Amino acid sequence: MNKNKLNVEIYGQQYQIVGKASPSYMRQVAGHVDEKMREIANVNPRLDMTRLAVLSAVNIADEYLRLKQEYDEILHLVEDETP
Repeated sequence: MNKNKLNVEIYGQQYQIVGKASPSYMRQVAGHVDEKMREIANVNPRLDMTRLAVLSAVNIADEYLRLKQEYDEILHLVEDETP
């Protein structure tokens, strides 16, 4: 499978993302990161870029783990009901 290269802007900085995912998906991921950084910066405008990035990563990881837990619980319920 070919790798895609895409230039994106996240919180005012340019990055080149390389991956096997589609360019539209990669744009969506970059947009989510940008959105999360802007949300946190609006609440904490004095954060430097490093702290802002780390807090954004922590928030995104929290979202992921909560959704994974919900998914696992639903999967468990479905498996319990399957004869």
